[in-house]
Amino acid sequence: MRQAFDDGYTRRNFATVVKGFAQGETSREHLTHDELMAMVKAECKHPILKSAFLFSCLTGLRWSDVNKLTWSEVRDEGHETQLVFKQKKTAGQEYQFISPEARKLMGKRKQEKDRVFQGLKYGAHFNAEILRWCMRAGITKHITFHSARHTHAVLLLENGADIYTVSKILGHKEIRTTQVYAKLVDKKKKEAAYLIPDIHIDYEI
Repeated sequence: MRQAFDDGYTRRNFATVVKGFAQGETSREHLTHDELMAMVKAECKHPILKSAFLFSCLTGLRWSDVNKLTWSEVRDEGHETQLVFKQKKTAGQEYQFISPEARKLMGKRKQEKDRVFQGLKYGAHFNAEILRWCMRAGITKHITFHSARHTHAVLLLENGADIYTVSKILGHKEIRTTQVYAKLVDKKKKEAAYLIPDIHIDYEI
């Protein structure tokens, strides 16, 4: 219809009045703090996978950015570590401080051109191992490597980070992309459930 308008077969561009289908919200599976601690204690057959996944949980980096991260993008400045890298998905330049625990997962510094998580691979075998690792930790959720990024966002919000800061850490261009995570913060919902004073109901319905 748009082409017909461009070619002069119709005076009205009907494409401008057709509404698109509303997209439903996708499920964003994540780990709670207790589940994350269980993952730390559980065995993973691939140590590099375990380190990289936990690193993503603590930093929010996507698999693609964790996988390509080199030591030239890691700045150790005294007791602080900052990552200076370009996101593979958005090509945006990022400057992100990471926690001492996240830095510990990276191991000893190597050559500037070397990948930080050497040997990390994407494929059915590693994806299946994440699920088996979860089972050993007593977790039945369908967790993928990308769930680590969701975990990071939810844990930040649960522990007081404002949504603007979380948006910047995740490298989102629009704040509404980050607002989806606010719906996953169960801690705030639980607290809200007890805000209304007791009305002293003394009978069962």
